[in-house]
Amino acid sequence: MQAKGVLRRLTRHFRDGRGGNFGLMAAIIAPVVLLAAGYGINVTQISLTRSNLLAALDSAVTSTARDLTTGVIDEEDAPEVVKAFLMANGLRAFAEDGRLTLDSLVIDKQARTVSAVASVELDVAFALFGAANKQIITTESAALYSDRRIEIAMMLDVTGSMKGQKIRDLKTAAGNAVTQLLLANRNGNARVRIALVPYAAAVNVGSALGMRTIFEEQPNGPNLPPPNWARPASLKNNCTTERRLPDGSADFSDVGPYDERMNNDDKYYQTLVNRDDRLRSCPNAQLVPLTANEDTLQDTIQDFSADGYTGGGIAAQWGYYMLSPNWRRVIRDAGLGDGPADPDPDEVSKVAILMTDGVFNTTFVGTSTWPEGGEEALSTSNAERVCEEMKKDGIEVFTIGFALPAGEVSAARRVLEDCASDDTGAVRHFHEASTGEELDETFREIARNIETLALTR
Repeated sequence: MQAKGVLRRLTRHFRDGRGGNFGLMAAIIAPVVLLAAGYGINVTQISLTRSNLLAALDSAVTSTARDLTTGVIDEEDAPEVVKAFLMANGLRAFAEDGRLTLDSLVIDKQARTVSAVASVELDVAFALFGAANKQIITTESAALYSDRRIEIAMMLDVTGSMKGQKIRDLKTAAGNAVTQLLLANRNGNARVRIALVPYAAAVNVGSALGMRTIFEEQPNGPNLPPPNWARPASLKNNCTTERRLPDGSADFSDVGPYDERMNNDDKYYQTLVNRDDRLRSCPNAQLVPLTANEDTLQDTIQDFSADGYTGGGIAAQWGYYMLSPNWRRVIRDAGLGDGPADPDPDEVSKVAILMTDGVFNTTFVGTSTWPEGGEEALSTSNAERVCEEMKKDGIEVFTIGFALPAGEVSAARRVLEDCASDDTGAVRHFHEASTGEELDETFREIARNIETLALTR
């Protein structure tokens, strides 16, 4: 009890004294505050340097993996390439000369990874608790590399609402995307191939493919090729609408045009794609099957002209065909290239890009009226069904809404969001662009994402 009383008296004396309390408290607290501030500055400095080092190493490893993939460099060149890239970025941003090192680089041929460890020596602002003022910061990164081929179908809106500046913006953006994507085809390889599907109320497949794939309906005639159907000597034009099933509904499958099905009379018919007899407009721009020929792709894009309504389901259908191996034989027979490869997630990446500037409003199945421009619900539903089939087959679907009209934004956005594949990490699959500059950057972003090599850690 006496001890407690003494303690109370001492505390009261310290509290009531006015002479040196402030100085004493300042003397006690100041070093603690200084220590905490120094520690905080060190932590921030180390954290920022580690982040910068990781970003530089990630970029170096990913760039090197991409060059290995495309054949720009050989495996024995990889260490020097990583080191050069790391130094170029690090010495400019966060490290002094002689303080940044590439500690190790491992190329695992079986796992097909490039792994690297790098370090930087940092002078910390405060040497605390007797520690040296130099700290070694180390980080590691890895990236996949492969010789996976890439097949891309670009379904591009050339309808009447795209007239004027919008079609010019599309030509610029799509042309730049083609150039960017085909950069992977250095050393004469054809690792990346692109198909173009310009669309309006129909898709113009050109004469070589049209004669092998189109069933041209006649007024009051059958909606399916009759048994023993004879191919006509010529077609009215080379535009297609939807392929029909025996019940008259749209066929959402990727069955090839040389296949046969049984009709309602138990007779076989050839699974050709219909040209509805009510079709009144046909885009001038023709479909281009998968090719690595940049001149062919760029010439087609620059010849785009805008006219007609928006058959989004018809566009999605032909994008699906251009990526399906079921169509390889007919494409080869038409002299239009090797056609799509067989699906193999380890060897081939298949990508569809569907772009529009408004609501899908045209379909020819399921309606007895003049269909162009007034079938929003059915056209939208058809497009969504084809997108689902593509995604089931492992096709990654990107969608773009360009300068969507104010009254159609929500409806157009809904179908594009539904059609798009699910986002993965930082990769977005549904995009909107309001201006030509934004459309160009959107296509560039999609092109980058298609070629992105994901970091393994």
